[in-house]
Amino acid sequence: MSALLRDRPASTPAMLAAFGDEALLRAALSFEAALARAQADVGLIPASAAETIAAACVRLPDVEALAEAAAHAGTLAIPLVAVIRERIVDPEVAKLVHKGATSQDLADTALMLQAKAGAALIVEEAQRLAGALAILAETHAATPMLGRTLLQAALPITFGLKVSGWLQGVAGALARFERETSAIQLQLGGAAGSLAGLDGRAAAVTARLAALLDLPAASTPWHARREGLAGLASSLAILVGAVGKIAGDVALLAQGEVAEAFEPRVEGRGGSSAMAHKRNPTGCQVALSAALRAPHLAATIVAALPQAHERGLGGWQVEAPVLADLFQLTHGALAAMAPVIEGLEVDTDRMAANLAVAGVGADTGESEALVARALAVYRKDR
Repeated sequence: MSALLRDRPASTPAMLAAFGDEALLRAALSFEAALARAQADVGLIPASAAETIAAACVRLPDVEALAEAAAHAGTLAIPLVAVIRERIVDPEVAKLVHKGATSQDLADTALMLQAKAGAALIVEEAQRLAGALAILAETHAATPMLGRTLLQAALPITFGLKVSGWLQGVAGALARFERETSAIQLQLGGAAGSLAGLDGRAAAVTARLAALLDLPAASTPWHARREGLAGLASSLAILVGAVGKIAGDVALLAQGEVAEAFEPRVEGRGGSSAMAHKRNPTGCQVALSAALRAPHLAATIVAALPQAHERGLGGWQVEAPVLADLFQLTHGALAAMAPVIEGLEVDTDRMAANLAVAGVGADTGESEALVARALAVYRKDR
């Protein structure tokens, strides 16, 4: 059932695990266990019942069997809750599983727990890339090279100015992403989003559940309000685009006719099965492929915003696999380009030679001052 041959080249083991089957089931089971404990903590169900339910949520069910049952039922919650109840001997306690919740509460909260783990990975890798870009920009703040506009020779700049632009793109996109992670919130609304079935103690249950799962509690259930997820998805696509910009520039600089910068040499990477002389920009390839896919994935979630009534049909159900793909592609692009920038081979002599051939002079304008300004802003905002 694995899709590693397709998914691993575009992402990382850590992010694939964060959105894998085991992580999803653990998140869903954590929701059910924490829901029972939260209800016990506010006196809604007996503490002994909550511990029995929590114990029934420890062991993962068979993934393939559960996947088949979820496909048949139309939602993961129905067969998963049934599995939990089957593990509980006392039928009265079994009835308390999933009390006051609905299938979408489980699905949304499990997705948010996965997104929280994924967001931490994104931030870490984006900061790594930004740090490498800052070092590279400072190192080459005064390195002259030919600026290019519309893919043609323009006027002199410094390589540091080009790199500082890459840095500002990544840092700005990361800041946007971090703002949009405010959408990662607990979902608890019950059957129709009215918090029925919690005996008037919904606010207390929600607050306690949020604390147990370490997720922010939303002010109200958001079953049919998905603008937060649309913003999160869009910010991931923007971050991928910022990384793709770097990849595109590096790939163009590495062309034989330009030959000004190259991905680091790594044994077994970037070769050709047919042409031994080639040195392909493999990291750039990963990032550019992600940059082509990500905008359309984000558009899918934006397109799903018009949710019908209190729970939509087809709209929110599309979000989990699409958001997972976005997290995986973003982390894959970042992880591919960070070592490229850390080990980038810069041929300053070739830069000088190409600039001389262009015959556009040697005045790099205020490139060095602009690099210093960009680095100051980056360091101030860190």
